[in-house]
Amino acid sequence: MRALRWKTKTRHDPAPSKWAYRMERLWLRPGFRRLVRIFLPMALACGVGLVYFGDAARQQAIADWMAEARASIETRPEFMVKAMAVDGASDVLAGHIREVIPVDLPISSFDLDLEMMREQVETLDAVRRADLRVKAGGLLQVNVEERVPAIIWRGPDGLELLDNEGHRVAGMASRQERVDLPIIAGEGANVAVSEALALLGAAEPIRDRLLGLVRISELRWDLVMDRGQRIMLPQHGASAALDRVIALNEAQDLLKRDVSRVDIRNGARPILRLTEGALEDMRALKGIEIKGNTEE
Repeated sequence: MRALRWKTKTRHDPAPSKWAYRMERLWLRPGFRRLVRIFLPMALACGVGLVYFGDAARQQAIADWMAEARASIETRPEFMVKAMAVDGASDVLAGHIREVIPVDLPISSFDLDLEMMREQVETLDAVRRADLRVKAGGLLQVNVEERVPAIIWRGPDGLELLDNEGHRVAGMASRQERVDLPIIAGEGANVAVSEALALLGAAEPIRDRLLGLVRISELRWDLVMDRGQRIMLPQHGASAALDRVIALNEAQDLLKRDVSRVDIRNGARPILRLTEGALEDMRALKGIEIKGNTEE
C-alpha cells in the first residue's frame, strides 16, 4: 500500500524583515514624514522647473506673455487717467503746474509716479505744498496751497514778491504791478520780512506817507517817507522806538516840519536833521555858518 504523503504548507513568518522594520521605525519619526511628504516633492518640482525654465527661449516667451498680460490690464479704461484738475491755485500758477508735470494724457495710472510729480510741483516758488491723487473717473487731482504775496523786495535781481515768511513767490517787472503791497529794499531784507511787516503794522498812523523800508547793514531798518524824510531805527527795540516817533509826530507834527532825518538809534539821545532849506534859513537868521554833517 502506497504510503500516504501529507502535503504540508509553508507557514509565513509574521515578523517583518530587517529593512521593513527599519523603514517602519523611520516612518514613525515626524521629521522623516515631513521630508517624504513635503520636501521631496518640492525638490522634485524645483528640479523640473529649473530644467524647464532654464531654456532661454522659454524664458523670453514667458517674459513676453507676462508683459502682454500686464499691459492688457494696465490699459483697461478704468485704469486710464484722461484729465487733470488743479485746485487752490491761480490761473497763472495752474498753467505753470500743468507745464512742470511730465505726463501726456491719457496715461495709465500704473505709469504715474505721484511722489515725483508732487516734488516737481513744489519746486515752483509760488507753491507752499501740493497733494496729488488719482480719483475715480480717470481724473488726476492736484491740490495746491499757494503762497500769498505779502511784500515786495527790491533785491540784487530786481523786484520780487515775497510771502510773509520771506519765501520768493514770483518776480516782477514793474512796481506798478502790485501797488497795493509795501516795498522793502537792502541786502538781507528778504530774511527779515516778519520784522518788516511788524514795523509796517506799527507805522499804520503814518502809512499814507510811508514809501518803504530799507535794511541797513543787515542789522536794522530805516523808514523812507515822502518829502525825502527818513526815520532811522535802532537794531533792537525798533517797534518801541517807532512808537515814540509816532507819538511825537501826533503831539508836535514832527514829520510835517522841515526835518530830513529822525535818528532814533540812540533812544536816550534822538537826533533831528533839518532840510537844506531850513538850514539856509537858520544861517540867514543867525548870520553864522553852520559846518559839519549831522546825518550820522
